[in-house]
Amino acid sequence: MMQKSRLTRDWKECIWGWFFILPTMLGLIILNIIPIVQTIYQSFFKTGSFGRGNIFVGLENYKNLIEDSSVWQSLINTFKYAIVEVPLSIVIALVLAVMLNRKMRGRTFYRTIFFLPMVVAPAAVAMVWRWLFNSEFGLLNKLLNTVGIGEVNWLSDPKITVYVVAMVGVWSVIGYNMVLFLAGLQEIPRDFYEASEIDGANVFQQFFHITLPQISPTMFFVLVTRIIASFQVFDMILMMVDRSSPALPKTQSLVYLFYRYAFVENNKGYGSAIVVLLLVIIMIITVIQMIMQKKWVHYE
Repeated sequence: MMQKSRLTRDWKECIWGWFFILPTMLGLIILNIIPIVQTIYQSFFKTGSFGRGNIFVGLENYKNLIEDSSVWQSLINTFKYAIVEVPLSIVIALVLAVMLNRKMRGRTFYRTIFFLPMVVAPAAVAMVWRWLFNSEFGLLNKLLNTVGIGEVNWLSDPKITVYVVAMVGVWSVIGYNMVLFLAGLQEIPRDFYEASEIDGANVFQQFFHITLPQISPTMFFVLVTRIIASFQVFDMILMMVDRSSPALPKTQSLVYLFYRYAFVENNKGYGSAIVVLLLVIIMIITVIQMIMQKKWVHYE
């Protein structure tokens, strides 16, 4: 009788558990899983004007991807953006987190100021920086002219535009990364630092031998999420770089290229193939990170 009552209680707890996660599961299925399946399915079709007349073409879209130079250039641009944005945003955020983790006057104020860009709409951020980088009347060029340096075409020079957009991306995500690192730093027991001080360890030795190993799980989480987000960059490029700019081919990302094919040229099948390519690349990079984490992430 007691065993039957226990089984009944376990079933009730299981049912309540599924009931509580049901909203999240429905959101995941509707907003993530179903669109992924639809995108993969659409990538095997050629879409007519205004989404009409879908024609099954098999792997033709993927064959065209290999031969399309704009796809490879966009992939290179995406890697350039990620290589600049990810390391800089992590390093700067970690330095700020270590500084703000110490007892200091106005610590809460500084935390708020650094986190503020994260709560501002990306479109607003992009427009403000676009005005600052304007080659004719932007504030940055005005300052350069004041000190005798000539004007720079920040958003129209193919050689530097992608890096300019990446720097704006760094500025916009530092606050979010900093908050995550602060949470990790505050979980480190103070006893570790006190014991190392007794052993004569200096600040740098404490940072590399105590702080970094202890926040390595947080570092791993930030690294994975930032790489995924950087490969999905779109709004910054759309808002900051004009379609007629000569720098656009050297700046547009894979997501921007998908937008151009799917919504400007109404070729959603080919655009879906681009998204599938991006999905595969992100999955490969994430799997590699999951394997490599065993060598440097410490969970104990």
